[in-house]
Amino acid sequence: MAEEQKNPHHAASRLQDAKQIHVGSLSDPTSDLEIFAKEVLNSLITDNLPPTPNNFALYFDRILEDKSDSLRRQIGSILELEDSNEDEQNLELEKTLKQGFSSIKSILQLSSTLYKNMTLMEKILDKRKEEIKSTPSLAVANDLLTSLGGDIGKLGTILKKQVSHMKDLYNETAIIVRQVENETIFDDQFGVYNKRYLISKLTQESHMMVEFRHKSSLILVSLSTSTISKITSDKAKQLMVRTVARLLLKTSRRSDTVAHYGDGIFAMMLKHTDIESAKRAAQRLYELVSSTNFFLGEQEIALRIAIGVAEINPANSVEQLLACTLDAMEAANDESKNNYVICNA
Repeated sequence: MAEEQKNPHHAASRLQDAKQIHVGSLSDPTSDLEIFAKEVLNSLITDNLPPTPNNFALYFDRILEDKSDSLRRQIGSILELEDSNEDEQNLELEKTLKQGFSSIKSILQLSSTLYKNMTLMEKILDKRKEEIKSTPSLAVANDLLTSLGGDIGKLGTILKKQVSHMKDLYNETAIIVRQVENETIFDDQFGVYNKRYLISKLTQESHMMVEFRHKSSLILVSLSTSTISKITSDKAKQLMVRTVARLLLKTSRRSDTVAHYGDGIFAMMLKHTDIESAKRAAQRLYELVSSTNFFLGEQEIALRIAIGVAEINPANSVEQLLACTLDAMEAANDESKNNYVICNA
């Protein structure tokens, strides 16, 4: 006891060990993770480190290494729900891109060879022309023309093979490009995630809601039909849709997922957000967009949007969730008195 009074850090260490034993004996994985996270936070505070995400992740992994196998397995099973295998996906994407770059390099090299052969053909033609000009007899001229025909024939055969090879390389590169496009998660037209990524995140979030028993919500947004009807220019419509995307990003939190669902419809997945909080977020978004005026030449157009809101229900499929939220968004278009409509599925 006296030793512990002299060395309070040693006493704290023993207390921490006791906590670790307690944590390892719990049967609820979610409770295990909660107590372990508190331990990580306390360690950061003890070491006078700010609890930033990077520091927390560093201490999380370091402290977890000293835990029992059973606790590591319990926490590992929970963390797998958040693991989207991004490193493996990036690795595969990188391999595919390298294949594409290799094919493009081959195409460029082949193009260079084709150019050299065509230049050589031009030089041969010029040389034979000069020889024909200085030829005194028709027989010699015929011999030169025959020789020229042979040279051109040989080069033509080489060029045909090279063109065929280039076509094959082009087709291989086109396949690789399509593969990369199918693996992308970003919509570069609007600066947000794409539909593929949205569906994967909704699926992942649904699984996590079952495990952690929290609530999350989804919002779908598009320009209202009344706003679109005022615009005849496709370019102006695109600019207005981009404005909506920009405002969505502006009002979203870091934990939210903003994506382009398609055809000018945007989605925002709100993690750890119940339906009441989602309704407030929808109202804020509606007011933000409504206060933004769009100028088309001298014409000023007030932006209006249609919003569908849904609380994610893990019992339903992602397809059912999206269909219901889309219906709610369409209903918000028809019912001008409502700023948003709730999906009741």
